[in-house]
Amino acid sequence: MAKGISFGATLLMASVTLPAVAAPSLMTMRETEVSAPALPTILTARERAAVENRILAQRLDAIVPTIMREQGIDLWLLVAREYFEEPVVASMLDAENMHARRRTILIFHDPGDGKPIERLTVSRYGLGGLFVPAWDPSKQPDQWQSVADIIAARDPAKIAINTSDLYQFADGLTLSQYNKFVAALPIPLRQRIVSGETLAIRWLETRIPAEMELYPAIVRTAHAVIGEAFSRAVITPGVTTAEQVQWWYRERLLQLGLDPWFHPSVAIQRQGTKGMLEGAEVIQPGDLLWTDFGITYLRLNTDTQHLAYVLKPGETNAPAGLRRGLANSNRVQDILSRHFAVGRSGNTVLALARAEALAAGLDPSIYTHPIGLHGHGAGPSIGFWDNQNADPRGSGIVNANTAWSIELTSYADVAEWGGQRVDFRAEENAFFDGTSVRYIDGRQTEITLIPSGG
Repeated sequence: MAKGISFGATLLMASVTLPAVAAPSLMTMRETEVSAPALPTILTARERAAVENRILAQRLDAIVPTIMREQGIDLWLLVAREYFEEPVVASMLDAENMHARRRTILIFHDPGDGKPIERLTVSRYGLGGLFVPAWDPSKQPDQWQSVADIIAARDPAKIAINTSDLYQFADGLTLSQYNKFVAALPIPLRQRIVSGETLAIRWLETRIPAEMELYPAIVRTAHAVIGEAFSRAVITPGVTTAEQVQWWYRERLLQLGLDPWFHPSVAIQRQGTKGMLEGAEVIQPGDLLWTDFGITYLRLNTDTQHLAYVLKPGETNAPAGLRRGLANSNRVQDILSRHFAVGRSGNTVLALARAEALAAGLDPSIYTHPIGLHGHGAGPSIGFWDNQNADPRGSGIVNANTAWSIELTSYADVAEWGGQRVDFRAEENAFFDGTSVRYIDGRQTEITLIPSGG
């Protein structure tokens, strides 16, 4: 059986009273994208908060006990300051607490013997009922001393803090906060401090069933917006520029009340022109368009790259060479997906996938990454566009119940373009359940067609 976090009866709701609000759109995962998908219903702010709080409560109940016991950690200390939240603390704030207040300190303690994990907050303000307040400034004005007293009373064998040289997600404890903490901690306990690097990564990378129920509609939302962008509603060949489409994305998201997590990309490949054309370049019939677009919604992120072809007058399809190029990238996706395995490092997955793709006569570049609470998410990378060899950031292992942005490209010479070498970039979001990789809302297998109007 694949190793991973087990979900089911252990999922318990924290004591959070939520308002009666509309439910989000739910869809099932699928392998092929819907053509010209309709935009799912977008929730109101209050509806989103209810969903986010429900899922956060489930994540805290399900994931934290599992990963602490998996790593043999008795106590996990997290520290953040207002407007300077570290990634893990930021992901544990309820929807009404948008930032840490003053100094927010969270403590998870495993008392052992199968007892529930204690969730404490050593701060002046509560956190949506998800953490038990554990500091009374009127009795102990020194916040750090209060932390030290809590830890000393529990006498943990291992105290994890978020420090990491390799992963930004696990390096949240600043030097000043570390110094204050250690100074307050009794000397014997200082020797028990260990890195919480793996705890941080496992917390952030793990997707629970409730998240995966939501994710298809979130990805569908991104696909629907891309479908609008790659249409005559937005693009008039001979008039519209690449950068105008980029800013259209930004305006459309403002209308929808959604956030991009990076500025959208739009570029053009054109017969007889080397490389990508961007910015003020006007889109013309016969162009191959590329976009890279991602949103954040209900705390989950999408990251998608699609291709579109602007039909010349009289054309009804893209040239066969362009269609074969996308099919080649689909083949690389299939090869990569087959090499996902629990416990296998990102570097190993990269090496195996590249070897098979090259042996099949393909010309790939693989740069796949986890996705979830962050667009470039926590977990091992599988290649980089500028490094197709082993990398320290790919040394971590692949785990079950993780989401991925299957990002890559393949190159091919297109006969219809005089043998020009063309870049067929593809990126789709997928879920690895420990056995197989499944696309969350399908993948592009046919180039989107934009009529020229001529």
